[in-house]
Amino acid sequence: MRTARRLTLITGAVILCVMAASCSGSTTASGTSTPHPGGTLTLAGVGDVDFLDPTAGYNTDTHTEERAWTRQLFSYPASTETATVDTPVADVASVVPTEQNGGITDGGNTYTIHLRDGVMWNSTPPRSVTAQDFVRSFKRMCNPVAPVGAPSYFTSTIHGMASYCAAESKVPGTAAAIAAYIKGQDISGVTAPDSKTIVFKLTHPTADFLDIIAEPFASAVPVEYLDYVPNSPEFDAHVLSDGPYQITKYTPGSQIVLDRNSAWTASSDPIRKAYVDKIVINEGETQQAVQQQIQAGTTDMGWDVVVPTPDLPGLTGDPNLSVNSSAAVSYAVFNQQSPDQNSAMKNLQVRQAVEYAIDKTAIAQTLGGGKIAQPASQILAKGDVGFQPFNLYPTEGDHGDPRKAKQLLAAAGYPNGLTLKLLFPNTQNNPQTAQLIQADLLAAGITVQMISATQTDFTVHYISDPSSSQRGTWDVALLFWVPDWFGVNGRAVLQPMTDGTNYGPNSVDYGDYNSPITNNLIKQALSLPSSQESQVANLWQQASLQTMRDAALVPLANVDVPLYKSSRLQNTVYLPINENFDITNVWLNG
Repeated sequence: MRTARRLTLITGAVILCVMAASCSGSTTASGTSTPHPGGTLTLAGVGDVDFLDPTAGYNTDTHTEERAWTRQLFSYPASTETATVDTPVADVASVVPTEQNGGITDGGNTYTIHLRDGVMWNSTPPRSVTAQDFVRSFKRMCNPVAPVGAPSYFTSTIHGMASYCAAESKVPGTAAAIAAYIKGQDISGVTAPDSKTIVFKLTHPTADFLDIIAEPFASAVPVEYLDYVPNSPEFDAHVLSDGPYQITKYTPGSQIVLDRNSAWTASSDPIRKAYVDKIVINEGETQQAVQQQIQAGTTDMGWDVVVPTPDLPGLTGDPNLSVNSSAAVSYAVFNQQSPDQNSAMKNLQVRQAVEYAIDKTAIAQTLGGGKIAQPASQILAKGDVGFQPFNLYPTEGDHGDPRKAKQLLAAAGYPNGLTLKLLFPNTQNNPQTAQLIQADLLAAGITVQMISATQTDFTVHYISDPSSSQRGTWDVALLFWVPDWFGVNGRAVLQPMTDGTNYGPNSVDYGDYNSPITNNLIKQALSLPSSQESQVANLWQQASLQTMRDAALVPLANVDVPLYKSSRLQNTVYLPINENFDITNVWLNG
């Protein structure tokens, strides 16, 4: 899914896995009592959403709160069964389309989706969510101000969307200009023959299309959103809800409050039970303070944090602690647009020198160690389609090789070393990881200038802003990645991270890596039907290999997710796509 909201911090003492259920599967559920409606669910964390606007929001904490007030045609059910929680089900759609029920036709190139009754906007007065609201969602994705974070999911799959987006991205960034384009232009592959039916025409059959349109990017968009510049303060003050909760207060960096949406009905929503009456998300806390609040019972669960490393040994055996399997990867990305040091980041041998220099074992130990965090050698993780073990930059014990790094620097034309700018969020374990990398690179002859940023500044003003990258404000950045979906998920990792053809504002190909070889491998993988499973997996593996041959990024560690909850919080079902509990299905005792 994008940049993950947390870095997993765990120690060897917890690796005993005394919580057998939580150490064995990818989902966990806590609490066996009868559902108890009512009360206020309180979350607390360090940072804020990256974008309140669902079209642009891409962090896992953002998606956690979006589940409460946005809805998609399809979404993922809360379940402790891996196969179930990873498979999209009908949300606003009435049924999952298949060839048998006539929803998929034309050899898999056409999807006809019907909307269920009773889904309402909390407008004044309330009105039905329509197929046109979903058409508008796709039209809005390539606006020039706050576009979708993974445009290639849609432009490479939906007929006519690539040309539509190419033109929309060039319109002036005013509400009037964006609205005029959306109202005056159509996407040939997204139509609404009536208010209850939406039809998608695909460029080719694809096995993961329902996963693509289950992304919160594809949430329904009311017509009122066209009155505001995307993700502007004016937009933030006028969001509408079609989910069980509505945002009644948003103070950036401080608090988000969600109250019940009176226009929502349980009969219209098969996914969200909405047991609690109110959800409060308190921001601007420290990780340690959040943990103390949860243990004291004044907060129920974390927002963008996990359990602090020093606290974990004392929590061994605590039923309120769960360690959840994850496909999250900690990694560093190179800014290949940076002009710094004679455009050093464009030099393959410089990037390879950094690959060899870093002690990944030390970083993995900081992030967890042992069975919870392990050194990584590629961006694909176990369980991702195409994953096969390989290591193009091996060092003894994954401790790094400064001598090899120095040789590569000299061959690249930097015999006396160079200076690089390392950008990192000031949250969680990022500062410690940055310090380790700084020391490793110094041993290889690379001086590191540290740039610490708030999570919002890190995302909005640095890595997602092409002009910032082009100015060389950073050379290397620390990030986390969680697949946007699981199951058939080859494109959910490699395509958005390596898609230089769609580089632009809010792109998650943060370093502007653009390899014709990788692009072609991805294109081939996406063109094959799911029946050719082995060929598809082989192509994704080749794409993963090519990204590492090109040293597009430095995989650091694969990590799992330790979460702690209050004693009164029940039915805590872990959602892998959000790396947190499903806040729409928990209830409170007491």
